[in-house]
Amino acid sequence: MTKTRYALVGTGHRAEMYVDAITDTYRDIAELVALCDPNTARAAYYVERITAAGAPAPSVWGPDDLEKLIRDERIDRVIICSRDDTHAELIVRSLEAGVDVMVEKPLTIDAGSAARIEDAVERTGRNVVVTFNYRYSPRNSALREVIRSGRIGKVTSIDFSWMLDTKHGADYFRRWHRDKRNAGGLLVHKSSHHFDLVNWWIGSEPRRVFASGGLRFYGSANAAERGLARRPERGTHEGSHDPFDLDLRDDPRLEALYLDAENEDGYIRDRDVFTDGITIEDNLALIVDYASGATLSYSLNAHSPWEGYRVAVNGTEGRVELDVVERGSLAETEGLHPVLDPSYSAVEADSLRPVADRLILQRHWEEPVEIDIVSGPGGHGGGDALLLRDLFVGPDADPLGRPADWSDGVRSIAVGIAGNISLDTGLPVRTGELGVKLLG
Repeated sequence: MTKTRYALVGTGHRAEMYVDAITDTYRDIAELVALCDPNTARAAYYVERITAAGAPAPSVWGPDDLEKLIRDERIDRVIICSRDDTHAELIVRSLEAGVDVMVEKPLTIDAGSAARIEDAVERTGRNVVVTFNYRYSPRNSALREVIRSGRIGKVTSIDFSWMLDTKHGADYFRRWHRDKRNAGGLLVHKSSHHFDLVNWWIGSEPRRVFASGGLRFYGSANAAERGLARRPERGTHEGSHDPFDLDLRDDPRLEALYLDAENEDGYIRDRDVFTDGITIEDNLALIVDYASGATLSYSLNAHSPWEGYRVAVNGTEGRVELDVVERGSLAETEGLHPVLDPSYSAVEADSLRPVADRLILQRHWEEPVEIDIVSGPGGHGGGDALLLRDLFVGPDADPLGRPADWSDGVRSIAVGIAGNISLDTGLPVRTGELGVKLLG
């Protein structure tokens, strides 16, 4: 059997899921033949991981040579896991070089680059898959099935609150995400997951967005207002530490990928969350009108004492509510562990505290009914394994419509892009005015 030849662009933390899938579960049908990253130390970490798994060492390239990489290594598909603001250029260049693309969310970070991707897809006829793993999480699929079944009638409104705790939420204010130019803020980088879920759950498209929010907890000004003493510029330091520090030496993988690699490009992974230079918001609220007539009220908080989300969907025949606790609390003395992002494995993240999913359906004039959610092993309740199978083997017929392409990626970021404009202007923004034909 001829194996599909992959190149991986971006060798940071996010690359691991794809590297391990290709070198283990899908090694009989896929091979990772090239890595592309400007930082050779990070690329070397994955070369060692790949060869340790018994696979041949991939070649290593810089981003300037992407087209030559694709040609010389006879690449079939490119996987993009680089910084968000680089996605559009890398997608367009890969498509024009004649290959299909798999890209981590978000598709891109602004309307102009979304329009360039749209044009490249139309010109080349190639495919772009966006890896929305939250669709595959059993709890989110179960909610989709309830709505799709018509048991609550036509959807009229959605209330959606997402809480990031002071470990996972804080992490966005340490790294490159803290600069809005790199990722479009949490409304694009993080919330595109959530907006994609709403688009998919109700089967509609966003039409108008109004946003409010700001930086109200992290950053130097907020720290000074609360009387916090002057702090080290980064979490990796000698002496006493506090719960907001991230000492890269506490985790061999983070140390190898970032601390040992920072001499090449100067990227600091562990900046203190209460320093200057943060240009993104940590509290956000949106009202979104949909083509179907439904309205979404959405909030995001990045400094909650617990992590999870609550969704309530109202319909003409009833209501369905999904409550998810991914991490119930944090102790001041826990340091780096449990893991930064508890959504990958609830057991690994927090085996000692209650972690729960609850889906409740209540139709008019009836008692509430709890709907079973059947989770599997691995990240996102087993959803990551389902996503990876669709990516590397190809999707089967799926009545829930979980596989996502570039058009789903555009619709998901449209809310965040319009929301960012609304934050700047104080006015509602229509997605049809963003200059992307798909949204017109």
